[in-house]
Amino acid sequence: MNKLFIIVIYLGPLFIRMRIPFAINVLVVSMGVIFFHGTLNAHVEHEGQKDFSRIGIDQKLGQLAPLDLAFADETGQRVILRQLIHRPTILVPVYLHCPNVCSLLLQNLADALNRLPAEPGKEYAVLSISFDETEKPDLALQKKKTYLEMIQKPFPPDAWRFLTGDKENIRKLTDAVGFHFKRVGEDFEHPVTLIILAPDGKIIRYMVGADPLPFDLKMALVEASQGKIGPAINKVVRFCFSYDPKANKLVFNTLKVTGTVTLLFALSFIVFLFFKSKKQHPQEEQQE
Repeated sequence: MNKLFIIVIYLGPLFIRMRIPFAINVLVVSMGVIFFHGTLNAHVEHEGQKDFSRIGIDQKLGQLAPLDLAFADETGQRVILRQLIHRPTILVPVYLHCPNVCSLLLQNLADALNRLPAEPGKEYAVLSISFDETEKPDLALQKKKTYLEMIQKPFPPDAWRFLTGDKENIRKLTDAVGFHFKRVGEDFEHPVTLIILAPDGKIIRYMVGADPLPFDLKMALVEASQGKIGPAINKVVRFCFSYDPKANKLVFNTLKVTGTVTLLFALSFIVFLFFKSKKQHPQEEQQE
């Protein structure tokens, strides 16, 4: 917004030199004041949320997840991510004893996989990775059995793996994919998302929220199989919405969106008046 404010302020003197009517100058300066005030408010809101500044999703589309990291699978065997990620993969960062949103995400994912028109183990794989370093393979195995039982169609157990790991490798992975969380006692403040990876580990799409739809999953997996990064609409969503870590949901950026629309409308109106004024001036000079 600072750049927008600077642009608006500099437009004022320019329009004066161009003999734009006084009302337009008032509009330009008013817009500058509005956006400057909005910028200050946004700064204050940001400062008020600084305790949660490292909680959320920093989308890293097109970047590679580190596939050389080691974790433990449900049986306690040491596995390297590269051994597991060689087809389109749904990465699910959760902590397994989560009392609410993680369980809801996994339940809804199981339901979506049950209705997904794609063959598990061949066309895609699922990788749930705990970001709680205290969780062990026995809990991962228990959770795996629970969620596989929810799927009512043939589903190879190797198509959905549950991994645990140490703090260092967990942090390397979550930082690399832009998944930021914070421990609060025995629980965590964290975002809720699926991360779609291509066979080479490229980050293709983020599916934010706890209720993935089969159609969205299918489209994301097709993109991953082709190595295509998620559609441009994701950028629009990121501009219009921001993640609220307290509510675990996306919230509409009212100030940013309305401010931008207002500025575009005002600038369009100024351009209209400018050309209208230029048409009137020659007529006045001819009459003189």
